[in-house]
Amino acid sequence: MRRAWWLSFTLLVALAAGAWLTLKPAHPKAPGQPLTLLLTCDVDGRLVPCGCFSGQLGGVTRIATLFGPASPDQIRVDAGNALSGTADYERILYSYIQQAFGKLGYDALNVGEREARLSATQLRELKAHSPVPMLSANLIDRSTGAPLFDTHRIIERNGWRVALVGVLDGRGLGDTLGEGLAIEDMDVALGRLLPQLKGRADFIILLAFADEAALTNLARQFYELDVILGGKVRQPSQELLKENRSLILATTNEARAVGMLQVAWRAPHLLGPLKGEVQLVSDQVAQDPNIAALATAYREEIRRTKLAIDDPATLREDMVPGVQPHNSYAGTQSCTQCHPNAAKIWLKSGHAQAFASLVNRQADADPNCISCHTVGFGTATGYRREAGAKSPFIDVGCESCHGPGGEHVKLRSAGGAVDVHFRPVGAGDCQKCHHGEFSRPFDYASFWPEIAHGKEPAAVKSAKPPSPE
Repeated sequence: MRRAWWLSFTLLVALAAGAWLTLKPAHPKAPGQPLTLLLTCDVDGRLVPCGCFSGQLGGVTRIATLFGPASPDQIRVDAGNALSGTADYERILYSYIQQAFGKLGYDALNVGEREARLSATQLRELKAHSPVPMLSANLIDRSTGAPLFDTHRIIERNGWRVALVGVLDGRGLGDTLGEGLAIEDMDVALGRLLPQLKGRADFIILLAFADEAALTNLARQFYELDVILGGKVRQPSQELLKENRSLILATTNEARAVGMLQVAWRAPHLLGPLKGEVQLVSDQVAQDPNIAALATAYREEIRRTKLAIDDPATLREDMVPGVQPHNSYAGTQSCTQCHPNAAKIWLKSGHAQAFASLVNRQADADPNCISCHTVGFGTATGYRREAGAKSPFIDVGCESCHGPGGEHVKLRSAGGAVDVHFRPVGAGDCQKCHHGEFSRPFDYASFWPEIAHGKEPAAVKSAKPPSPE
């Protein structure tokens, strides 16, 4: 009898132990265990600094080095606006940024304002190929009313279940909202979603592409939100904010700054802030070679891809049908015979080597770079990518600053009166390209003497220029 009882007891213990092993969390909850949230926002297509000038900050290449290898005690997210624009080459670049985020172990990508300017079809394509889940609880299909992306994602860290939710403030989009899309108010979408997460998540992190006031209002309205990360802000957070039960941190500035928030798990919906800051992505941070390889792959793809900007029909679509445009580009060589002194100065300047600088960086086919290194790119008569270095419109030429000279050259070649003249050039013309990080600090008074030129002697002006082709 005693033996039977002992066998029964042993069997019950074994069954209980087996059930416990089966049902216990893979990673037991660890109160007090630190968690680091790593945030990017407003990457704006900055996979790699363009290299126009030394000292450029940021780039996903440097963020990769700064973040280091992915860790089980980290959550990595992007709050939106990683896309730089709606053009086909900008969408291609965004796909490489998505790949970079995938290599860096990102957990979610929120949809921002620039992404919402794409069409529903284009967004579905980006979603289908993204290695990282794209989120938006309030960007919906206009025809069906259904969310275009996952509204949220639940992940596990140290045994705690963490819900990542994405929203976008649609104010300001207006007519620029992409075809086939509609935006639901953030509070309406969250009011419907958050009750569904009750009991399913120990913590809720909101990724919100919204301004400072909207981030604060969301915290006041929804006590369920433990952390709010954004956003559509004027500048990165100067300090970690606490509103209602939410910790708020935001960053911006084209991948030149990242947010880092460290918290301690205590209990469900109870986080202890340990440290919150925005860190500058210095030019002293080394660029990760694996992410730099993606930038190279992007430039190789863009070189062999036929783009809309390469199509003459696209470049002429804003012209009046049947009406000949008044002026066109002639090319720098059309100017040199009548302006030899200016030509000598130009040949000694960096302007005459502008296109070569792109070739050296393998960026000579990248539309993001070409416009400031050629003449008339993106117009019907200016530089075309298919011509490459053989084009008469490479480098920063006369017409880059003075405007199209085709009609002027035509009249001079005919020997008749020249009634087409160029307006005076000032500092504003230079600053179309010489601004911010694309130039050393611009000062017209000190820059102009390096390329100073003006009227030619009368004898030279009477010379007949070559006929334009």
